[in-house]
Parts: sequence; structure tokens; C-alpha cells
Amino acid sequence: MSLRLEMLQVARLANGVLGESSELVVRFLRGQQNPDGGFKDRDSNSDLYYTAFGLEGLIALRSAPDVAAIKSYLEAFGAGEGLDFVHLCCLARCWAGLATYGEKCPAEMSERTIERIADYRTADGGFHPVKDSSAGTAYGCFLGVGAYQDLSKPLPEPLRLVQCLKLLETPDGAWSNERGMRAGSTNATAAAIGVLRNIGAPINPEVGKWLLARCHKQGGFVAAADAPLPDLLSTATTLHALAGLQVSFEGIKDRCLDFVDSLWTNDGGFHGHWADDFLDCEYTYYGLLALGHLSL
Repeated sequence: MSLRLEMLQVARLANGVLGESSELVVRFLRGQQNPDGGFKDRDSNSDLYYTAFGLEGLIALRSAPDVAAIKSYLEAFGAGEGLDFVHLCCLARCWAGLATYGEKCPAEMSERTIERIADYRTADGGFHPVKDSSAGTAYGCFLGVGAYQDLSKPLPEPLRLVQCLKLLETPDGAWSNERGMRAGSTNATAAAIGVLRNIGAPINPEVGKWLLARCHKQGGFVAAADAPLPDLLSTATTLHALAGLQVSFEGIKDRCLDFVDSLWTNDGGFHGHWADDFLDCEYTYYGLLALGHLSL
């Protein structure tokens, strides 16, 4: 199963936790779509990154989006000419979402998009958001693998990703996003676990304990050991990684549910953390993903 579908399958379970409130989330996500078909960033401009989360959120809630408008928005980007690595991968993710409704990325466009994404492959076998980099990042690997899957293309030499991620391991038994770090970061570790699991590579089960130790005393997970507040991104990705490793988080489930609930509003969206006053598609999707895991 692709990285995208793994997350979507779990995010769909959020319906059971939200109950009638799921309609508020649907209304919020629909309200984030601009007339051009794209979804709003934090300045209310259409952005492929936020469009990917808005589209996936509506799919998770089983609420059909405005497919024609989104397709028109995506077609304006062609094969991603002029896009950076992250937005290229988001373009691929959006087309994968539209395929749910029978609107697949045209074959020639798909080929040219994957050629551009391949330009970000690094010498050590990973991916980096900057072209011609010698070493990949954990986030880059996660996005790169996902993009190939989203465009239904086989990733050349997938085991070279293991080589890249091996060099991102940290002395404390986790992963960092860049080489040479002494301590791991939560989201880089979750990304590395997702990639390694997806390609069938072995993972030291002790990393599950490292992830559990990132749980904040009031619930949720922190991005790093010294981070003062938990956040929704770290919480959703950590729960996803723990579930993939089959590590139980039963003992902290209630605290985490309370944390996620504290970030939800009657407007239907989720804040990213306690100090965040904004609502957007990205964190709302991560709210769904977290709730999906906590519903099990």
C-alpha cells in the first residue's frame, strides 16, 4: 500500500470520533477552496501544498470535492515546470487524489513530472529539496517515495534509500533530517520509519520507545526532546509511526485525545498547537489522521 493510502485509510476512521461534527470539518475544508480550484494557504492564496491536504481531508470524510475546479487548477501547472521539489510532489499527490474520482494525470504529463522529481535524487540514494545535493533528507525521502507511488511509477533502486537513511541515524537511536545531528527529531524519525516500512527494510524496534518518550505530559507529542509544546503534526506522524511499528500507545491514548480535542474549533478546523491562532487544511488533515489512530 502506498504511503498516501496508508494515511488516508486511517484518517477515514476520524468520522467515527467526530460524529455529527464531521459536517463542520467538511464545511471548513470546502470554505478553504478558492474560486480557481486551489485551497488557501495562510495568506489565503491558492497553493498546491494546502490543496493536497484539503483534497485528502475531503476524501477522508467521504465528501466529494469540486473535482472539475481542482482539475482545472492542477492542469494550469502542466508537468510542474517552475515548481520546486515540495510542490512537484504535491502536484503528484493532488493528481492521486483526483484519481479517486476517475480523473487521472495524463500519461505524458505524468512522465514529465516524474522526470523533474528524479532530478532531486541525491548521490546517496535519497532525495533533497535542493537539486544536486550530495545527501538526502528524511523528509525528502518521504516525499520522493510518495510522489513515485502517487504517479504509479516504480522507484529506481529503492534500497539505496536505506543507505541514505542509515547516514541520518542519530546516536540516540532515532533519525534527524540532516546528517551529523546528535539527537533525533520526531518528524524525521516518523518519516524514516514510514519509508523503511514501505520498502520492507528492517527497523530497530527500540525506536518505538524513543517515540513514546516524546509524549508531552499533557498529551500530544513534541517535535524534539527540548520542544516546550506538543503540536498536531508531531502527534499525528508519531501515532502513525507507532501504529506501523505495532507499538501500543494505549496508556497515553486519553491524554492524546484530550490534546487533539483542545485544538479543534466549532469552525471545523484544527489549530497546529496551543499557541497557534490560525486554522488551515494542513493541520486539519493531521487532526483527522490523529483521531483516526486514536479511535482504534
